[in-house]
Amino acid sequence: MTASTRTRRRFLRDLGIGAASLPFLGGLRSLASEANRITPKRLIVMFSPNGTLPNEFWPDEFGEDKPLTLKPMLDVLAPFREQILMLKGVNNKIRGDGDNHMRGMSCLLTATELSPGNIQGGSHTPAGWASGISIDQELRTHFQSRDDTRTRFGSLEFGVAVPNRADPWTRMSYAGPDKPVAPIDSPGVMFDRLYGGAQDRENVSSVLDFVRDDLRKVSEKLSPEDRRLLEEHMQHVTQLEKSIAASEQENELVHPEPEIDPEIELVNDNTPAISRMQIDLLVNALANDMTRVASLQFMRSVGQARMRWLDINDGHHSLSHEPDKNEVAYDKLKRINSWFAGELAYLTKRLADTPEPSGTGGCMLDNTQIVWVNELGKGNSHTLSNIPFLLVGGGAGFKTGRALDLNDAAHNRLWLSVANGLGHTELAVFGTEKYCEDGALDLA
Repeated sequence: MTASTRTRRRFLRDLGIGAASLPFLGGLRSLASEANRITPKRLIVMFSPNGTLPNEFWPDEFGEDKPLTLKPMLDVLAPFREQILMLKGVNNKIRGDGDNHMRGMSCLLTATELSPGNIQGGSHTPAGWASGISIDQELRTHFQSRDDTRTRFGSLEFGVAVPNRADPWTRMSYAGPDKPVAPIDSPGVMFDRLYGGAQDRENVSSVLDFVRDDLRKVSEKLSPEDRRLLEEHMQHVTQLEKSIAASEQENELVHPEPEIDPEIELVNDNTPAISRMQIDLLVNALANDMTRVASLQFMRSVGQARMRWLDINDGHHSLSHEPDKNEVAYDKLKRINSWFAGELAYLTKRLADTPEPSGTGGCMLDNTQIVWVNELGKGNSHTLSNIPFLLVGGGAGFKTGRALDLNDAAHNRLWLSVANGLGHTELAVFGTEKYCEDGALDLA
C-alpha cells in the first residue's frame, strides 16, 4: 500500500466512512496531498465486427504534415479530430490454424497463433483458443504488479450484445494461453459488480442508501470542483439504477435473444440503450479509479446483428459479404459503421467532459488511450491487412490529429507502442516474436 493510499484511508476512517462509499471517493483529488498526485494512464479497447468499408473509412491523404480529414461515415467524430490518430497499413500477420474470422478475433489483441483445437470454422483447419495473453490483460498484469497503479479490479470487460456462447469468434481478451476472458454484457450485473456487495442489496432500493450519509460527510471536506464531480457521480448512478430497473421490467428486451444458429443470430432492439449504459458504467469505473484497463466489445466476429434501430433487418455478417457493387448493402454497411463511430464518439465525449480526477489538470481523455479495432480489414474479402485502427486520446503520448500509412507493419508492433506509451516500457516483445523484430512503432 502506498503512502498516499494509507493517508487517504486514514482520513476516511477518521471521518467514520464505511467501505461501501469507497468506490465513489477513490478518484477525488481533494483526498490526496499535492505531493502524491500522479496522473494515471488508462487503456480502453473498443471492438466492432465484420470489417469496414475502406473507401469510407480511410482519409484521402496520409502523412506527418497532412491535417486529418474524416470521411462522412466518421463525421460524428469530427469534434475530436485533433485527438485522433488513424493508422493504415497495420496488418495482422498471424497465420496457422483457424480461419480469418477466428484469427482476426482471438489473435487481434494477443498477436499470436491459435492453439490446436477442434473448433471448425468456415474453412481451413480447426483451432482452439489463442495461445497467449492479450494486450489489455498484459497491461492489467503490469499495473496490478505495482503499488502506485494497482486498482480494485485490474481490468473490466464490457460487452454489448455478445451472445451466450464461448468460442474463438466471441473472445478477444485472454488472461494467458487458452484462458479467454468473457465480457459482461448485462449493465445490471456490471453495476452490481462495481457498486454492490457491501450489504445485501435485495433489501434496499438503492445503492446510494448505503452511502448517502458518508458522502455528505466527505462532501464538506472537498474542493468545489471535487464536490461537483462527486455530485455528478451520484446523479449518474441514480439514473443508471432507474434505467436498469426499467429495462429489467421487460426481461425479453434486456439481453440479446438466444442464438439459434450462427447465421440467424438475433440481437435485441434495446442494444443502443444497453450500449450507452455500459459506456456510462465504464467511464464511472475509470473516474473512480476502480480500474485503468477496460474493453468494450460489440457483438462478435461473424455476428448477425440485425440493427433494426437503423431500419436494417439484414444480418450484419451477411451484409459484409455482399460485393461492393451492391449499393443497397453498401449503404447499410455505411450506416452500421457510422453507428459504431457514434458510440465511440459518445465514449470520447464522456471522457472529454470529465475533469481528470487525479487533480493534475485537464480531462480524462488527456490520459486515456482509446483504440477502436476490428477483426478484419474488409468483410467481403476476409482480409487481415489494413485493419482499421483508430486511436483517440492522449494516454499513450502519441501525436494525434493525423493519419499515417505504415506500409505493412505487424500489429504486434502497435501493441508494443501502446504498452510502452502507457508506462510498460520494459515490454520489448509481444505475441509472436518474429513480428516484433523492428520494435515498437514510433508514433510520438
